[in-house]
Amino acid sequence: MLKNKEEIRNILEEGGVIAYVTDTVWGLGCLPSSEKGVKKIYDIKKREAQKPLILMSNDIYHLLQYVKVIPKTGQKLVKKYFPGALTLVVKKNPEMTPDYITSNMDTVGIRVPDNEVFKEICSIAPGHVLATTSANLSHQPSAKSYEQALSLIHISGPTRLALISYA
Repeated sequence: MLKNKEEIRNILEEGGVIAYVTDTVWGLGCLPSSEKGVKKIYDIKKREAQKPLILMSNDIYHLLQYVKVIPKTGQKLVKKYFPGALTLVVKKNPEMTPDYITSNMDTVGIRVPDNEVFKEICSIAPGHVLATTSANLSHQPSAKSYEQALSLIHISGPTRLALISYA
């Protein structure tokens, strides 16, 4: 399905940012271990530093290392709504989840989108998890199409940002 798997992996490993489709809106993401990538996301979006990113993956299993524990109520929600459009906010594991992702908060949002392209991206991303947010300028509507995501890239300036193409 994805046309540029090697490019995606290289961009992520070099601290770059990718734009991709999910089951709701287009997103911007980087590896959670890349403070450089997270900074690029904030710069691209013109996002306030106090607004955290979330972590997304193709499987809840990959997200568990980033959280302390998912409470029983949260576990029920995961079983019912993952994969899907639900973001669950839980206590973060401070040893694995950097403050630059959570804006120094002690919680982190986690999500498993129901989208085959996103799942494939995670399957090739080192660690299978992305630090992410919607593809848009802060306080503007989220990109819901390839064309809208492409326009964000054009206004983001000279940064390494790849728009993921797929068949």
